[in-house]
Amino acid sequence: MSGERKTERAVPLGAVARAVNGRLTGDETLPVADVTHDSRQVRTGSLFAAIQGANVDAHAFVAQAVAQGAVGVVSERERPADYGGAWLQVADARAALAQAAAEVQGHPSRELQLVGITGTNGKTTTAHLIAAMAEAAGRKVALLGTVGYRIGGEMFAAKHTTPEASDVQRFLRRAVEAGCQVGVMECSSQALDLHRCDALAFTAAVFTNLTQDHLDYHRTMANYFDAKRRLFDGRTGTRPGAAVVNVDDAYGGELAGDMARGGGRLLRYALNAAAEVTAHELDVRLGGMSFSLRTPAGERVLRSPLVGTFHVYNILAAVACGLVLGYELETMARAVETCAGAPGRFERVAHAGDFAVVVDYAHTDDALRNVLRTAREVAGRGGRVITVFGCGGDRDRTKRAPMGEAAASLSDVVILTSDNPRTEDPEQILADAEVGLRAVGKPYLKFVDRRAAIHRAVTEARGGDVVLIAGKGHEDYQIIGTETIHFDDKEVAREALAERGRA
Repeated sequence: MSGERKTERAVPLGAVARAVNGRLTGDETLPVADVTHDSRQVRTGSLFAAIQGANVDAHAFVAQAVAQGAVGVVSERERPADYGGAWLQVADARAALAQAAAEVQGHPSRELQLVGITGTNGKTTTAHLIAAMAEAAGRKVALLGTVGYRIGGEMFAAKHTTPEASDVQRFLRRAVEAGCQVGVMECSSQALDLHRCDALAFTAAVFTNLTQDHLDYHRTMANYFDAKRRLFDGRTGTRPGAAVVNVDDAYGGELAGDMARGGGRLLRYALNAAAEVTAHELDVRLGGMSFSLRTPAGERVLRSPLVGTFHVYNILAAVACGLVLGYELETMARAVETCAGAPGRFERVAHAGDFAVVVDYAHTDDALRNVLRTAREVAGRGGRVITVFGCGGDRDRTKRAPMGEAAASLSDVVILTSDNPRTEDPEQILADAEVGLRAVGKPYLKFVDRRAAIHRAVTEARGGDVVLIAGKGHEDYQIIGTETIHFDDKEVAREALAERGRA
């Protein structure tokens, strides 16, 4: 993703020191051509940010970075007595990494209409919808998100939902040089907390919702919400030009109130609460949906191949953002009518049978409830909802029982299985989820082997049923222990469908 930029920039180290409000020991005139936290990326002219991480202390790689051509080091520590090179001491190395990278890359976000999207659910689909609207308006778009990164039609693999700050700045500079006018990026709570979204000029910031997730990292919902608020309250460096907020969500309502009191442009969206952008007369079917859209720019019937009330919220968020970016309703409607959303979000696995097989990324209890309500809504008369789900290992254990309860409450048949157990005992993960399943009192099946679980679900299906395979969505791997193996829910579902067809 980093690649070589068309235009080589160089900023004096003294200017970088002033931008990060740091104390420089060394030559102010040294030219800085790049900033990185990764010693493997260091080249001649790089400034190396030595960050003390949870597992790795980058100070151990300072000598390597200097040998590879680093002009200096950014650190929260004082310069060691045995180090003779340029040393930039700062209060917060992660914040300084973002500020320094923005300075060296020439603040590319200021040359784009940049949209940041945060929330527990809906970020990826909303990002794809906004990108589709921008392209329908004739703009070239750069996209950073869970499924992948792209500049126009050029794709890059995504290692994180939101890359490290230096990678973001480098990516945006490359996007500007490629002629992009719009940037759309997902802003995860961890990324916001780790300053990866600092020093960015957001034209608009979107808040989708907040439900339990990532408490292994944030510990409390208050901390989780506080991380999300950073995108809106100026702690990243500047406040966004406009805030787009889901006020049907309780946390969104609180955030919108804060934004209204603080001034600045605010566009609220909702299905139930009072808002500037709303939807009425929903008609949801397995093949798509339609609804009546109401906005400050007028009203219009929208049709979409996406399915589910949760996707209505994503479309409303995108429309509100499109209004901020200056797009006409007709332009946005064209994009909505053709945008299939992001891979693995209520994505149908095509086959000739009389039942549906759907793959979805839902991996929280709220997301699972949303997608199950949609599956229930589109199941045929008398059709059942058959759900395959699991919970990730080495992640928030407190959401496992609620996910089990959600699955049991809204499914007719539940098949509990593995979902990236990582280094945890798969049987223990299943046992944690079973607490919620037993609380509902509905029978369920259990397979540690995810392939066996998917095959069983497809075998169980009959006319009018919806088979929902939840948790992995677009992911094409399974992490067992420390090994990553290829595993794609869609591929396995097709395999099961083919086997059923031969039976």
